Amino acid sequence: MPLRCAVLDDYQGVATEVADWSSVADDVEVVGFREHFGDEDALAAVLADFDIVVTLRERVPFPASLLARLPRLRLLIASGMRNTVIDYAAAEARGVTVCGTPSASTPPVELTWALLLGLARGLVAENDALRSGGPWQSTVGADLHGRRLGLLGLGKIGGRVAQVGLAFGMRVCAWSRHLTKERAEEVGVELAPSKEELLASSDFVSVHLALGERTRGLIGAAELALLKPTAYLVNTSRAAIVDQDALLAALHEGRIAGAGVDVFDIEPLPADHPMRSAPRLLATPHLGYVSRANYEAYYGGAVEDIRAFLAGAPVRRLG
Repeated sequence: MPLRCAVLDDYQGVATEVADWSSVADDVEVVGFREHFGDEDALAAVLADFDIVVTLRERVPFPASLLARLPRLRLLIASGMRNTVIDYAAAEARGVTVCGTPSASTPPVELTWALLLGLARGLVAENDALRSGGPWQSTVGADLHGRRLGLLGLGKIGGRVAQVGLAFGMRVCAWSRHLTKERAEEVGVELAPSKEELLASSDFVSVHLALGERTRGLIGAAELALLKPTAYLVNTSRAAIVDQDALLAALHEGRIAGAGVDVFDIEPLPADHPMRSAPRLLATPHLGYVSRANYEAYYGGAVEDIRAFLAGAPVRRLG
């Protein structure tokens, strides 16, 4: 009898199309789930008969309580090489191998600029008006050339966002707690003396930090109050870095020009969530990682992980 493999949150139903699963087809039955299971009881019921689970990003937590309810689970594959919602100690104690996958590095960069440009040029409002017979030209675009782009974080993604900003002729600065002058000079940007100075002086602010205890709530009401009323905030990193209630208040009160958001405190976003109706907000349903190249890397890597596991030599182990 073949092992059973569950692919979670396969929203588009493409997990078995973007990668070649034929090398494990004789040994593994693959079942994709397009719906999201946000409740542990539902997950435990659905996954009880599976030996392998492929989970997308950090969408589904795997705490010790859930792992204890999955008696057949032997291999847990997380897309990418970093996952903070898996209890690795509990997995090891239960004999569950946890592996990661490769990932493409450009999709979050591209979506960051899609959001920033969409905000700057009022693309959604203008497109809606044009298609509905509304007014011809109703917004005045915000220029990029010569404006200041402030980056919170200058790692792999932040560095690439900076390069695009420089190509647009923007003045780019960056800040994070451990950012060095040498790293800033390597990318060709200015090192902001403080988070507060960056926020107060930037026309566009984009978040590119990993979520941790020091970055959780890093941008709250006090920080948002430092932004210019003409400034835009973009967050494609993690929702919890920006206080969601404070951001909603700033948008409703018109204290900033707008925000571009791809990450939320609850995902998928409930139908009645206030983010769905907030003014001055350009929002996308966590599309930062959703690209063909990234999916090919994720699911192709999952196949490699399964093949290696079956051969008794797991690769890309996490934990």
